Amino acid sequence: MPAAQLVARDLHRSFQIGRRRIEVLRGVSLEVRQGESVFLCGASGAGKTTLLYTLAGLERPEAGEVEFDGQQLYRSGESALARLRNQKMGFVFQGYFLLPELTALENVMLPGMIGRSAGKAACRESLAAVGLGDRLHHLPPELSGGEQQRVAIARALTNDPEIIFADEPTGNLDSKTGDAIMDLLLALARERQKTLIVVTHDSRLAERGDRTLRIVDGLLATAKSEPAAVR
Repeated sequence: MPAAQLVARDLHRSFQIGRRRIEVLRGVSLEVRQGESVFLCGASGAGKTTLLYTLAGLERPEAGEVEFDGQQLYRSGESALARLRNQKMGFVFQGYFLLPELTALENVMLPGMIGRSAGKAACRESLAAVGLGDRLHHLPPELSGGEQQRVAIARALTNDPEIIFADEPTGNLDSKTGDAIMDLLLALARERQKTLIVVTHDSRLAERGDRTLRIVDGLLATAKSEPAAVR
């Protein structure tokens, strides 16, 4: 069995809303193995996205720690953390976040340009892998929602990351297109042996991973497959 690639220990995070402090994460601990597909689900406002961003080095916890490939994420400086995200992590968001003035190919090239790594040939290959080899020079407004999300997936693969974080990747899509996008994301992750962590509100989609974790009252409950390290 592969060793744990991502480990979270006793994560706490809260938000101040007026005079109220809302505890979103109340001591979350988990382990994710290399190559595993894990889905995070729960009620609206349960903290799914907060947990994902904390695991991905995007949102610092108030307490607790996150370890990725043996490295403590939040003990690094911001520049070192940014390099790690660029080199080892890929991100897919609900809103696509494509630059409208850039072509599909240019959008996919952006992470490689920042990290000075992947070239144009690799980016063309990524777009071909998501079925857009003939749409390289189209601008985002010229693409459907499903096609834009495929570009976002290709962009996430640009630097050959070890792990992909996806936040509601089908949230802006109809069910048929959403199913196709999830099929693609899971297939690419398995084919390329990437770890995949997906946030979704759709319990039907969440059943398609290796493991489903549900957030309830700021804690994790295992919903499917082998138990996680849960508090």
